[in-house]
Amino acid sequence: MLLHLPAILHAEELSTAHAQLQQAPWQDGRDSAGGQAASVKNNTQLPRDCPAARSIRSLVLAALDRSALFFSAALPKQVFPPHVNRYAGEANHYGPHVDNAIRLLPDAGLRMRTDLSATLFLSDPDSYDGGALRIGQAPDAPRVKLPAGDLVLYDGTSVHEVEPVTRGERLACFFWVQSLVRDAAQRQILFDMDMALLDLRQRDGESPEAVRLTGCYHNLLRLWAEP
Repeated sequence: MLLHLPAILHAEELSTAHAQLQQAPWQDGRDSAGGQAASVKNNTQLPRDCPAARSIRSLVLAALDRSALFFSAALPKQVFPPHVNRYAGEANHYGPHVDNAIRLLPDAGLRMRTDLSATLFLSDPDSYDGGALRIGQAPDAPRVKLPAGDLVLYDGTSVHEVEPVTRGERLACFFWVQSLVRDAAQRQILFDMDMALLDLRQRDGESPEAVRLTGCYHNLLRLWAEP
């Protein structure tokens, strides 16, 4: 899966986030990386418990809760508390890596599986050069650089990197999702079916066909979900 979710944060929420970041502290981003990732990671991020991080985390989690598209695509069981990172100056890139398969949820003492990775862009793309999120290693691998407030959701198994920022600063939130449906192919089928049902309802309303297909969707979800 590689999905662009537009306008997860609204303009006023972005303004709030940017105001919080004006006086925020930054620390070495390698503190949240595993062994292989830390060797290629060169950025900074907010300390998890600083006021700015807590405020922005609350904004993002509330925004995800209201996004029907995020729920349909991710079918979230657990969402890792979002971190905020920055690429600028000498700390300006993150080489090819794969995210850790298991993360420890802060303060909960529980572990979660990282089925999906997510980046929510906080900087306007015209305010910095470089900084694209490249997902995959093929020569034509997607390079993602989205408007502020937009989110990209992609498989946690993907090798990815953040290309060097050569002007300005790239600010973003990043987090992971453990899905109720572990298998990526099954998740994709459910998402495609849900989007098709949405189109069908918009065209025909609650037709008998839409009702039957909705039953099929929920029966598949019942079959595949791991509560």
